[in-house]
Amino acid sequence: MSEATAGFRNAGWTSENLPGDVRARVAPLRASDGAATNGFLYARGGEKTVVCIMHPREFLASHYLVPHILEAGCAAWTQASRMVGNDLRLEHEIVLLDVAAAMVFLRSIGFEKIVLLGNSGGAGLYTFYNQQSLLAPDQRIARTPGGRPTGLAKADMPAADGIILVSPHPGQGKLLQGCIDPSVTDEKDPLSCDPALDFMNPANGFAEPPTSSSYTPAFVARYRAAQRARVERIDATARDLIAARMAARARGKENGARADRARGALQDIITIWRTDADLRCWDLSLEPSARKIGSLWGSDPYASNYGSVGFARLCTPESWLSTWSGLSSNASLERAAPAIQQPTLIATYTGDVAVYASDLAAIVAAVPAADKTVEAFAGDHHGQAMIKGETAGRDLAGKYIIAWLRERFPVMRAH
Repeated sequence: MSEATAGFRNAGWTSENLPGDVRARVAPLRASDGAATNGFLYARGGEKTVVCIMHPREFLASHYLVPHILEAGCAAWTQASRMVGNDLRLEHEIVLLDVAAAMVFLRSIGFEKIVLLGNSGGAGLYTFYNQQSLLAPDQRIARTPGGRPTGLAKADMPAADGIILVSPHPGQGKLLQGCIDPSVTDEKDPLSCDPALDFMNPANGFAEPPTSSSYTPAFVARYRAAQRARVERIDATARDLIAARMAARARGKENGARADRARGALQDIITIWRTDADLRCWDLSLEPSARKIGSLWGSDPYASNYGSVGFARLCTPESWLSTWSGLSSNASLERAAPAIQQPTLIATYTGDVAVYASDLAAIVAAVPAADKTVEAFAGDHHGQAMIKGETAGRDLAGKYIIAWLRERFPVMRAH
């Protein structure tokens, strides 16, 4: 590993497997609206193709596929969004400006081809970017679901040449709609509960892990309908809060009253309790796979569903509507994937607890690309081995990606 790379906080596996001649550079960027973001470019020199990895709220600087991308003969780009580490104010439409800034930069330094690799939540971000980048500027989304101007019409949004989706869930809003707890009866009371919709109620089929629960089809149907209804209620609350703030802001501009000016400036924060309640995490008979009991957050439903850490725990009304609402968010593969025409690889893991058979089938069906490849590898959501001593799925997926890239893109380095 070079001195240039040694200073980065790479995960052990990634840093140990980087080629010895790799160089890494930090690239500070400015989006078209002036916001700052940073990216890392890993390259050995002379690459014609760069593969980009990005997540809307995590910085994947040491992503496990970086060494494989470099081995394929491509450069690797990893990037943080302006909302890295904090989804409190995350609006996907605005983060597209960060993606665009990277695309402009990578084109400007000479890369002939750019491949977008969306892993997990990055899949929704990159497919959304791809959809918007292929539209005429005046056809792009003008406002976020919460009403904020996006600025997308004025942004330079270069198109990608290829798409790779790794363990792609259907979008953060769709993901949350599948795991939000519908038994909550009062959004202001995290302990409120309708027993008839409580997935941890033995009367509904719950069993303490590691035993699998057993929910009836009738309960599953009621549960899913109630999940949608809860999302609808939160959507309505979010829109009411935005409307109240904007009305006060307008009054404040007109009358100058302190109360109206203060209310117009106040940024509402909403708390979304109990968001780790996907029945498929606790009942392995629902959409069977090689997964284990539990969710991305662990195997204790009390800790993960009632704890302080979880999807969408705190967010603004605007970020809820743009990112976490399965009904209002534009950043879902259901909405964005039909725009994909480029060569596409969809890599999934057999033990994933965030991507299920029905999700994958819908994603595959939504992508119309003529060159579309779907491959599954043994592993959990992060590509780690399901059985001790077994080759990690991430390594198998990485080797497949190497071959896929070499077959489709000018990856060989110029000398």
